[in-house]
Amino acid sequence: MHNYLIAVIQGIVEGLTEFLPISSTGHLILSGELLHFTGEKAETFEIVIQLGAILAVAFLYWQRVLGLLGWKKGLESENHEVTASRLNLIHIIVAIFPAMLMGLLLHKVIKTYLFSPYTVLIGLVIGGIFMIYAEKRNKRVTAATVDEITYKQAFLIGLSQILALWPGFSRSGATIAGGLLVGTNHKAAAEFSFIIAIPMMIAASGYDLLKSYQYLSVNDIGFFAVGFIVSFIVAWLAVVSFLKLLQKVKLTPFAYYRFILAALFWLFILRG
Repeated sequence: MHNYLIAVIQGIVEGLTEFLPISSTGHLILSGELLHFTGEKAETFEIVIQLGAILAVAFLYWQRVLGLLGWKKGLESENHEVTASRLNLIHIIVAIFPAMLMGLLLHKVIKTYLFSPYTVLIGLVIGGIFMIYAEKRNKRVTAATVDEITYKQAFLIGLSQILALWPGFSRSGATIAGGLLVGTNHKAAAEFSFIIAIPMMIAASGYDLLKSYQYLSVNDIGFFAVGFIVSFIVAWLAVVSFLKLLQKVKLTPFAYYRFILAALFWLFILRG
């Protein structure tokens, strides 16, 4: 029963934080420390529940995904009108290439030296500062929807995604802030961040899973399944809610949350 409670808690943490600009990796490392759930099995479990969160976004943006794959030619609006999508695979490729390349080159270094509570705290703080900076610099909007994002903007957003290779920085935080810096509005930046997350995270999670599949066992099927399902449901709800919230409160409150979380964890956990 204790294991299933951990699965539910970590599934909620993953689903709630994966697509919010507050760092899911950072939260999972910190919550894992609090729950005393660490080690190879914990890392494999995190990969599995991350796939649950990815699947939720793929379902939410299924029209976009099928369109990018050439299986659907248009998007159906709320009025049931079909409109052409200008977002294509080239946007996705140029956006994910920089981080994928750096991730492959630095994978061992990142996993060996950067996955600790201390490095997460650094990522939370610096990532928060970057988000506030992007918010203040977001003056001239040239892309109000994902279909107005240019190839150059997509590439520059992809460059900002490299920052998220540091645990605690937040992939969505880096890409949304990067979008604001290159002229997108908040909604376009967030939706583009969610869409490029699908191939990016599938590739990263698949690579990690291949390297750690030996830690999976038949006895853990129920435990992993619970975490996967909880993560899927919570991520679905979080993405829908976040898009509405982001347009009202912007990025700055999330940055302040990161600072508070880092301070509390430092005071009560690491110093204790």
